[in-house]
Amino acid sequence: MENLIFSLNATMPIFLTMLLGLLFRKVGILDETFTEKLNRFVFKIALPVLLFSDLSDSDFFTVWDTRFVLFCFVATMLSILAVWALSFCLKDRTLQGEFIQASYRSSAAILGIAFIQNIYGNSGMAPLMIISSVPLYNVMAVVVLSVFSPKREPIDGKFVKKTLKGIVTNPIILGIVIGLIWSVLRIPKPPILAKTVQNLAVLATPLGLIAMGASFQAKSAAKNLKPGIAAALIKLVGLAAVFLPIAIALGFREEKLIAILVMLGSATTVTCFVMAKNMGHEGSLTANTVMLTTCGSAFTLTFWLYLLKTFALI
Repeated sequence: MENLIFSLNATMPIFLTMLLGLLFRKVGILDETFTEKLNRFVFKIALPVLLFSDLSDSDFFTVWDTRFVLFCFVATMLSILAVWALSFCLKDRTLQGEFIQASYRSSAAILGIAFIQNIYGNSGMAPLMIISSVPLYNVMAVVVLSVFSPKREPIDGKFVKKTLKGIVTNPIILGIVIGLIWSVLRIPKPPILAKTVQNLAVLATPLGLIAMGASFQAKSAAKNLKPGIAAALIKLVGLAAVFLPIAIALGFREEKLIAILVMLGSATTVTCFVMAKNMGHEGSLTANTVMLTTCGSAFTLTFWLYLLKTFALI
């Protein structure tokens, strides 16, 4: 019961913040123009700064584990490829990009670290897991959303060049690269810079959630409910059911196993919606998946945690 209460405390504020965005739009506090600008601000400024802040503050050299990092990277890549293959079962192929991204991207940096801290009192192996998976999450999201854009062009040299340029200049990718360089070189942050970065970083999640709620369209959501449910089941149950037994067989235990669980089975991050909207996608499938996984993860994460404790793996 204690773990269930924690999970609800971690996830329900996210869901309620999204509902506030919807409410603000309904009562006229937010309009379509402001919501679009808010989405753009989160995508181009707040989220890149958040990723830079997370990565640049990670002192992963002291706890580096190559075997763990490789497992997280390979599991993430295999998850993406598996979901990519499953996306061809969709009747509406314009939803493929959103379906793929929403099915594999976890809120590892937000919900994940909170979940691990609640169990162990610190972030445990979360920084290494984030370094292994989050950059790959974002790079592949740009690739997927570009390739499967509803307005996609013929895949020729011009398209490839345009896609590569989009990846290289993507604000989120730039935030990751700069953060990694900062961390590797161990560049100190003066207090003024650190506080300014933190002030911007903390805006990413709440503003992203409010913008997502304000952008939510009930008719579009109802239209894409079935693929949203399918994506949510893959995200919360399917990936963990496949890769957790492999991680256990390879000998991962305690903090490492919890970090892997968070990577595989936590809720779809709100970043998915922001990126989908800003890269030409309609967004309702992503919004559905984020809402479903945000609510469902409170129960599924508790279920996985209960199983791991039952078998004395954590």
